[in-house]
Amino acid sequence: MNGQLLQGKTAIVTGAASGMGKAIAKLFADQGAQVVLADLNKAAAQQVAQELPEGKGHAVQTDVADDQSVAAMIQETITAFGSIDVLVNCAGVPQAFTPIEELSLEQWDKIMSVNTKSIYLTARHVVPHMKAASKGSIINIASIAGIRARPGLNAYCASKGAAIMLSKALAIELAPNQIRVNVINPGPAETPMLGKFINGDEDQVEAGKKDIFISSVPMGMLIQPEDIAQAALYLASDLSKIVTGEVMNVDGGRGI
Repeated sequence: MNGQLLQGKTAIVTGAASGMGKAIAKLFADQGAQVVLADLNKAAAQQVAQELPEGKGHAVQTDVADDQSVAAMIQETITAFGSIDVLVNCAGVPQAFTPIEELSLEQWDKIMSVNTKSIYLTARHVVPHMKAASKGSIINIASIAGIRARPGLNAYCASKGAAIMLSKALAIELAPNQIRVNVINPGPAETPMLGKFINGDEDQVEAGKKDIFISSVPMGMLIQPEDIAQAALYLASDLSKIVTGEVMNVDGGRGI
């Protein structure tokens, strides 16, 4: 895509070291944004930052489920770039098929913390800066599983459903401050995380990707990280300046 739709903007992308987060960070930088790449794996985030145009990337080690870590990341963004215009919550963890009676409390807590609590924590710390500027765009990457459940993904579906409703609540709460909050629901995507939804060895995982995921998408293909990045670019830019509280399914028809 030609142009500089995010020229002069500063964006935070969590989970930016790989997959969708990496694709979003790279597209945002190409479109003129200064990007903070927040990820638990700082080395991988730094590698992505080095792939961005000079001066456009800044990697910060962040545990999105930890309040102090998130607060420090927000402050480092302000110190580095002076403002925050866009926040993309892309960090997430999967769940392999697990019957509810076998799901441990530790698994439940981790999935809910990374996939849902993180949205609360990042919003808690970024909103004061956006309110002061009377503008901002928050984009939360949920999942088609948040509106269309699958067996054995009990905690994952719950976490993504909660992420969607939290986003809608924030959209109506923050609208008077000109802060927009929207959701992207990816369908099954060609990322390192996809195979982690399937129990078994490498052959079983590869077979499962085709039998379970591709066959569930009416358009017959996996979603690419770049597809999600393009949707995020629209929601981050002034092209969507009047759009808030929306849930965009980027799923090849999976949610129909």
